[in-house]
Amino acid sequence: MSGTVLDRVIGAAPTPGHHLRVARLDGTTSIELADLHARAGRLAAALHAEGIRAGDRIGILAANGLEWVLLDLAALHLKAVTAGFEPGKFEADGGLIERYGLRTLFTDRPATGPGIRAISEVTALAARPGTIPPARWERQEATTIKFTSGSTGEPKGLAASAGSIDGSLRAVQQMFAHGPADDIFVFLPLSLLQQRYWVYSALAYGHDVTISSYAAVFAVLRRTRPSVVMGVPGFFETARRHIEEQARRGGTDPASAARALFGDRIRYLWTGSAPAAPATLEFFDACGLPIYEGYGLNETCIVSKNCPGASRRGSVGRVLPGKRVIIGDDGVISVHSDDPVGLGYTYAAPGESERIFGPDGTVRTGDLGHLDEDGFLYIEGRADDVIVLDNGRKVIVRPIEERLRASPLVAQAVVFCPTQSHLVAVLSPTGSVDRSALAAHLSAANAALARDEQVRRVVVADEPFSIDNGLLTSQYKPRRKQIFARYAAAITAKGDGVHVQ
Repeated sequence: MSGTVLDRVIGAAPTPGHHLRVARLDGTTSIELADLHARAGRLAAALHAEGIRAGDRIGILAANGLEWVLLDLAALHLKAVTAGFEPGKFEADGGLIERYGLRTLFTDRPATGPGIRAISEVTALAARPGTIPPARWERQEATTIKFTSGSTGEPKGLAASAGSIDGSLRAVQQMFAHGPADDIFVFLPLSLLQQRYWVYSALAYGHDVTISSYAAVFAVLRRTRPSVVMGVPGFFETARRHIEEQARRGGTDPASAARALFGDRIRYLWTGSAPAAPATLEFFDACGLPIYEGYGLNETCIVSKNCPGASRRGSVGRVLPGKRVIIGDDGVISVHSDDPVGLGYTYAAPGESERIFGPDGTVRTGDLGHLDEDGFLYIEGRADDVIVLDNGRKVIVRPIEERLRASPLVAQAVVFCPTQSHLVAVLSPTGSVDRSALAAHLSAANAALARDEQVRRVVVADEPFSIDNGLLTSQYKPRRKQIFARYAAAITAKGDGVHVQ
């Protein structure tokens, strides 16, 4: 295979006619991909003139925007290494520069100090005349430092190889054939590497891409009329509730309400990073908006994906070319990659790399699963979320949490076992709490579960889990340790039934 997709991204200018759009609440700005490519090249030349060289680290701590994209592409052009920091999780200060070995840090936060620059400077830098030949990436070379979502403590840093990005992009293009009619909608933080994939895809394969944000997503979807929406289960579950409410209020069918929200050009919806509720997947399929679930980790990139012509409900799809899934005797999934993301963490506590990575980059995921006879992968839960009761029975919490989330009253459910004798669930409500309706839902859920799997006590959170209150990660995953710490007294209290905080 000659060259990587990244070489194509920063090489020849893309065919005119396609655009990158930035959609905000106050309007949408648009730039032709050919112009984006040219500006990124000038920015690379300007940074090179200031002394930035291959291997230097450029930190970016800012909200999604054109400047973020330009810096990332300019770094690829220079063979510099980006480090994307999620706002709210990191502070823009000199400590960040020192801790992560940054040559410079661009930010939209109010911060000053050696090496710290306002990201607004990017516009002027990208306007300076100048050229520099684009770098050529070797597959094993690190392009960026990416960080875990931080659901279990301080984020770990991992240097991602050019080959791992190339393999993912080629496989996705083979499955979904993104082309001139497509506009891929991205709203998760660009500090998450996979969100930048779709900018690379637009430049390499010739389609539009729209970048937005959490705050604007529901307001701008219909206005931007994307063909593909890249999301996570928490987002699609929120969208489902919104659609159902709009359908009730407007006296229309859910399919019409879904089109009113997402626009009239949706080809498919993409979900991953956490398990999706089966009812939510079925809902969007029934609305005529095909939704495809997949599986992957920061440490592995995309491992498997359902796609048109190869989709099996309940699975996370077939394993991608270049990946091999190994199921251990304990049921735990390990993933071998032809092009590993890396051979270990760049930043993590002592022993973490050895616990997760094999010498060849094989990753022990900690997830339980199996492959069916047709090669579709099924995820059964987390090995560390298997509860061993005092009677010796093992209980996997994921199916229980999915059953609890099946109610429109419940946004999230996290199951604990504080005494090893019975299960307690903390529920994040979708709105005002109807105690009797929740009690009926708990009773129905328990009736479908084995005795040891039944939830004896439910604690209803005093406010919905959110990113802002620290109970969800940036990818809408519940943060179990933080949830337990916040509701420990209620979780460990005596008494059965539904308890509202």
